[in-house]
Amino acid sequence: MPRESHHHAARHKTHPWGTPPWKVDFRPAPRSLPDHVDFAIVGGGFSGLSAAAWLGRLAPGRSVLVLESATLGDGASGRTGGMALAETAAGKLPGLGDVLAGYKKILGALRIDAGIKLPSVWELGRSAPAKHSPIAWNDSGELKVVRLVSGGTVDPGRVLTGLARAAENAGAQIVEHAQVRALDFSNPTGLHIRRNLRGRIHHKEIRADQVLLATNASSLRLSGLQSAAVPRLTFALATAPLSSAQLKAIGLCSRRPFYTIDLPYLWGRLLESNGVIFGAGLVPAYVGRPSGFPIGARSSKNGAHDLHRYDVRYGQAADRLRWLENRVRNLHPALASVRITHRWGGPILLTEKLRPIFRRHPRSKQVIVLAGYNGHGVALSVYLGKWAAEALLARRLLPSWH
Repeated sequence: MPRESHHHAARHKTHPWGTPPWKVDFRPAPRSLPDHVDFAIVGGGFSGLSAAAWLGRLAPGRSVLVLESATLGDGASGRTGGMALAETAAGKLPGLGDVLAGYKKILGALRIDAGIKLPSVWELGRSAPAKHSPIAWNDSGELKVVRLVSGGTVDPGRVLTGLARAAENAGAQIVEHAQVRALDFSNPTGLHIRRNLRGRIHHKEIRADQVLLATNASSLRLSGLQSAAVPRLTFALATAPLSSAQLKAIGLCSRRPFYTIDLPYLWGRLLESNGVIFGAGLVPAYVGRPSGFPIGARSSKNGAHDLHRYDVRYGQAADRLRWLENRVRNLHPALASVRITHRWGGPILLTEKLRPIFRRHPRSKQVIVLAGYNGHGVALSVYLGKWAAEALLARRLLPSWH
């Protein structure tokens, strides 16, 4: 079974950003690239695959092509911690609707077993804590529960696998290792593709009547977001399974995920194994006034930073992971000697006012750009992916808050 062995070799190859505890158990059927399609989707993450699945369901018979420059989930979607949060990082925006309810409905409609649990999420703070906080951690002050908000967790690998399978079953063609190098903003749009097929490089131009750019923190030049968003690498680690006594000691018996509402930022969740994921840190670090976060001075050099230059084993990224590990071990005595099983980083795209970008490309009305979830993308990206499919089919207008 050469296809299967190739699949495992690709998945277990050491990645410069490390390996998360999720697995994407899907390989698209190998096919040649077409010359023309109705819809081309650039990016094989949550947004792109959700849009592809819904285009296939809503418009059977129309051709849908997903182009992924690496492998499915190689970007933010496969490297997230899997916390499903309500709304956006900027809060509830006009016309957004109920993200979590929509997310659950989408997963159900596509028959995706994502291991979704929505027990609500703890917001943690260092002042004005709740009267009876189960959490009391030492983290630049005493970190305690402030309030409970809507949200929960999923297994990102199972979500990606399910979305890809749903898209392919609905008739979409998914092609990995197919990088879109440039767009020709004519009508139909031209996509210049560099494809790595079994170690050999092939170049091809295809035409698409409509295009969705769902590359998030990658290919900012393609999406025209160089000055509107800032890519960063963010970090997480997972512990070995904790005992019931350890979970009780650190206050996580309820299995609720958590994030801080003040700085320094920290978020986390339990795995099914009773290991705990903790996440924090950005590389390159933010430099600027607190009021300017996350964009700062918006220098073009800053905005076009290539995150692939970082490796979690060396330099700034390794330093940040060591900082995170040291911080976790000092949160509570029960975590002082816990074994770390996974260390990894993943891309995040930060935008002005922390609002997702969902709009027509400035150079073509036939191209939609969807990106910039600011750490709130697990549920939101899938939810807006469906919206993007409806917009491409002229069944729904794009939002007014972009």
